[in-house]
Amino acid sequence: MSALLKRWSFWSLLALVFIAIFGNRFFAAPPEAEVAASFSKPLWLDRSLPPTREITLTPEEPSVTLEWAYPPPAAFSLRTDLPESAAGLSVVWRRPDGSELTLAPLKKGLEVDGRDMAFKRALGLTPFGDAAGALFPGSGRYEVSVKGEGPWKGSVKIRLEGGRWGLLGTDQRGRDIAALFVAGVRVSLLVGIFATLIATFLGTSVGLLAGYAGGWTDSLLMRLVDLLLSIPLLPVLMALAAFWGKGLWQLILILSVFSWMGTARTIRALTLTLRDVPYIEGLRGLGAPSGYILRRHLLPETLPVLLATMTLGVPGAILSEAGLSFLGLSDPRVISWGRMLHEAQSFGAFTSGAWWMLLPPGLGIAFLCLIFLDLGKFLEERADPRLLSGGKP
Repeated sequence: MSALLKRWSFWSLLALVFIAIFGNRFFAAPPEAEVAASFSKPLWLDRSLPPTREITLTPEEPSVTLEWAYPPPAAFSLRTDLPESAAGLSVVWRRPDGSELTLAPLKKGLEVDGRDMAFKRALGLTPFGDAAGALFPGSGRYEVSVKGEGPWKGSVKIRLEGGRWGLLGTDQRGRDIAALFVAGVRVSLLVGIFATLIATFLGTSVGLLAGYAGGWTDSLLMRLVDLLLSIPLLPVLMALAAFWGKGLWQLILILSVFSWMGTARTIRALTLTLRDVPYIEGLRGLGAPSGYILRRHLLPETLPVLLATMTLGVPGAILSEAGLSFLGLSDPRVISWGRMLHEAQSFGAFTSGAWWMLLPPGLGIAFLCLIFLDLGKFLEERADPRLLSGGKP
């Protein structure tokens, strides 16, 4: 156990599991929510662009000051969340030169967009004028407040649509890529672990049965394994995904059904070397049932190699899921790293230079596969200590 605690892959896997379970709690909106303009850059990239931000006015904080050092935002909108209208109150915008503009009266259910003709006329602009440019004529300190006499309840939200958002920007739908990336961690771990567990169960059962029973049972099961190994995997996965549906659990089942053959061969080879050892012969001579021998003696002997095989099988399942999702054969409602790459390719992230849509899922897939490969190497070394000494006895 102490050796495992020294592996970088162990702590990295724990961190990813924590992110998969609790990661979405760090975001104000769900991953599928539109939070900013399409293809918004990350906040740390190109600081000349204005960030997307939302200003909230409440009775406790009826005035907000805004330091602005950017060009005008791409869009401006205002909406109220009030239980009732408040007569005599209005939202006022104050520019750095001291001039004030009345944006809207404080009404229940009010929604104002900077592109509305009525809103432009209220600001004294022509129908083709730029409302955001009129509100932000230059750099300086701006103030937005609710002014007038009388009480009011609820909130007023003003949204300024800029060109930057969050840690990793947004995609073609304006969704937060950081939130999508975190959601993809959960899907990749679910697919990789559960598909490998099901495939390991099938492969172990077939391998133990074939190796212990021998004869026509062994021949029949191994010919089935040879047949499945000879079938091209990707076309079959594509056909089954289209026939069975594109749900997450259907995808896991499809991947597991076509991933157990290597495990079956490995377990069969180990069983063949163990079934004729003296203590197994003695158990059979004493009348021990075959199920007892398989469960209590042969299966524990195969566990070290089985654990290593399981760990090394997870990257294959993750890559298969990513490949199917990239080809568009996964459920579009399921957020995965492969689906993110598919949408990035489909909506022009390559041509528009939106590399922040491509690198996170691609690096995530590679990093997660390296974690399980390193864990598999560690388990292989524990199963066969000769690997630690470079093959020397």
